[in-house]
Amino acid sequence: MQAVSEQQVAENVQQILQTVRQTALEAGRDPAEVQVMAVTKTVDPQLVNAAIAQGITLLGENKAQELCEKYDSYHKDGVQIHFIGHLQTNKVRQIVDKVQMIESLDSFHLAREIEKQCAAIDKVMDVLVEVNIGKEENKSGIFPEQLDELLQQVAQLGHLKVRGLMTIPPVCENNEQVSQYFSRMRQLFIDIKQKKYDNINMEILSMGMSGDYPAAVKYGSNIVRIGTAMFGHRNYKGAK
Repeated sequence: MQAVSEQQVAENVQQILQTVRQTALEAGRDPAEVQVMAVTKTVDPQLVNAAIAQGITLLGENKAQELCEKYDSYHKDGVQIHFIGHLQTNKVRQIVDKVQMIESLDSFHLAREIEKQCAAIDKVMDVLVEVNIGKEENKSGIFPEQLDELLQQVAQLGHLKVRGLMTIPPVCENNEQVSQYFSRMRQLFIDIKQKKYDNINMEILSMGMSGDYPAAVKYGSNIVRIGTAMFGHRNYKGAK
């Protein structure tokens, strides 16, 4: 069952875009620097296409099987797809020809499989390294102190290009708490950029979701990943 109508999605998209624009301007940023991603987990393709019709040009996919099932139904002209979920190595082959970026690189083991599958189709994959900024044991992503080592390893792979960092902060009770995590990520992003590793360009900081994206924009996020605020609450039970 669809949680919202196409009209509601259209209205939600316009509200989100306006909030991002206003927040960026208040932070002294160019609103054009911030992309709004539609997170499409369990969302019917017609609702995703309704968001695209309102100017959304970036989709975020969480599951390889769901991406493959819905891929041909999307209106993809001028639209990029990023993979943002935890990616198992045995699923890499299914998605590398369908996405322009993998935002959830969190191990050299995964990086080597992406390298292998991209080499097979002669493609260089843009990736973001996922950082577990809250050091939560039950969450994917590498701890901040492991980042340097992973970046140096990935830099040696010819079919991957690191474009920045991604994070999902811990669930916080208020904006002040989540802002502390965003602040740490921004500093980590700046520190890595200053080191100027070969084959690594710190251009993209992907952080912020439906409940906290204005705060993320204030702290330098280039991509905010919006699901619930765009498509309403969804039932993930049985999601593939």
